[in-house]
Amino acid sequence: MFERTIAIFLGSVLLGIGINGFIVPFHLLDGGMIGISLLVKYVWGYKVGLTIIILSIPIYLIAWKLERRYFINSIHGLLVSSLIIDLLSPLRGVFSVSVMEGSVIGGLFIGTGIGWMLRHETSTGGTDLIALFLSRWFSINVGMVIFLIDAAVIIAGLYVMGEGILFYSLVTILSVGFATMTMTLIRSINFYRSI
Repeated sequence: MFERTIAIFLGSVLLGIGINGFIVPFHLLDGGMIGISLLVKYVWGYKVGLTIIILSIPIYLIAWKLERRYFINSIHGLLVSSLIIDLLSPLRGVFSVSVMEGSVIGGLFIGTGIGWMLRHETSTGGTDLIALFLSRWFSINVGMVIFLIDAAVIIAGLYVMGEGILFYSLVTILSVGFATMTMTLIRSINFYRSI
């Protein structure tokens, strides 16, 4: 339990740094619930973390009713990461990097934070929970569902924000995916070495 608590805190700090320090200053997007919340911030100015919580309420109500294990394993990650994302908002504009550097570095921070939490069997929930439910109900690969959700967020961002963010947001998503995959792969390697 202590390790999971530390993982949630450290993962959330990495998310907060990546989002506020590198993604928001360039109006870039990520996929999933973070990407949706970033879109809401760019269009209406609402706080990213608070938006994540509000938009996640229906998903968590479904999780509570259908699969409490998913609810329990991710509610803490959702609440702590959302709070820390908003607490670290003063980091916006602190780092002097190009948009390409911001998209890569921000994506690596976010992906490492997510991967760190996944390694300790917790997450920020959100659209990942939707993907888990849809994959179970319709026998679709969960990775494909997450990809489709991320693609929908980017397409919405393209419509709302214009073409300028598309390439760099794709770089961000690839960086997030790479870092998340690397962190979860490290866990798998360590698991197999212990057998």
